Amino acid sequence: MKLTRRGMMVAALVVGSVWGAGVAAAETVKVAAIYTLPVEQQWIGRIHKALTTAQERGDIEYVYSENVANNDYERVMREYAEAGHQLIVGEVFGLERAARKVAADYPETAFLMGSSFGPVAPNFSVFDNWIHEPSYLSGMIAGAATESNLIGMVGGYAIPEVNRLMHAFMDGAREVNSDVKFLVSFIDSWYDPPKAKESAFAMMDAGADIMYAERFGVSDAAVERGVKAIGNVIDTSGDYPGTILASALWHMEPTIDRAVAAVAGGTFEAADYGQYSFMAYGGGSLVLDPELVPAEVVSAVEAKEADIMNGLFRVNVNDAAPVSDN
Repeated sequence: MKLTRRGMMVAALVVGSVWGAGVAAAETVKVAAIYTLPVEQQWIGRIHKALTTAQERGDIEYVYSENVANNDYERVMREYAEAGHQLIVGEVFGLERAARKVAADYPETAFLMGSSFGPVAPNFSVFDNWIHEPSYLSGMIAGAATESNLIGMVGGYAIPEVNRLMHAFMDGAREVNSDVKFLVSFIDSWYDPPKAKESAFAMMDAGADIMYAERFGVSDAAVERGVKAIGNVIDTSGDYPGTILASALWHMEPTIDRAVAAVAGGTFEAADYGQYSFMAYGGGSLVLDPELVPAEVVSAVEAKEADIMNGLFRVNVNDAAPVSDN
């Protein structure tokens, strides 16, 4: 853990990772990505960033389609496979059966898909943003910061990928504050900032003085009401100065670089790449603002992070939908 010149603390340890090292390959790997949302959306943006980085290194040729509707996803997958792309990356939440059917029809093409389910041989691998560890750490910061002992949490959908991060955050807050309670809501959309903002306002009206911003729009509400927020997946502190206490960050590079290296080396097979989002692989990290977080809280977070990295503390994984406290 170290302090940057911006005064932000970033925790990321890369162990045995090919992230940043490039891919030793005789030829450039042709990669296509399919996104159901714009690349500006935070989750999609992390995948796009990792692929763009690999392209800039010369490891891959990269093309992508964004805002692809679910009912058009299968067609786009097939077109990319027919065009000879060696690796196809995307997210198949809500269209698992169709995506796996396409992969079965193109056994020589490697597929790496965000999914709630497992891999299937020979060529369908899965990943997810397993950033429950930094989420726990960000919860510690929120639990120490709240004065009303009420934290608001606005999520997209109550699916395992979201639920586990919210539960980890809640567990971290409870570690440092046994009196803390939570208001939880889901907007049933991956990208609806106005709806997320309205939900956040309702929670603040009920007394929440810290907001967990799983979706865009929540931090905007926090700025307007003068309360603090916790970020998710990306660091938005530059857009909301003085508001974002900390963020649990996702780094897709360790996942992408391993998949690209496997395709380049002819060793790609169906596997679950989820572990490469763990902090130990550099797939997750915490960033916080030491001007907003007291030094004693920073020290407590650093100690807990060290325990996580040394295998002395394991953040619980709970995929059940979180609910508001009574």
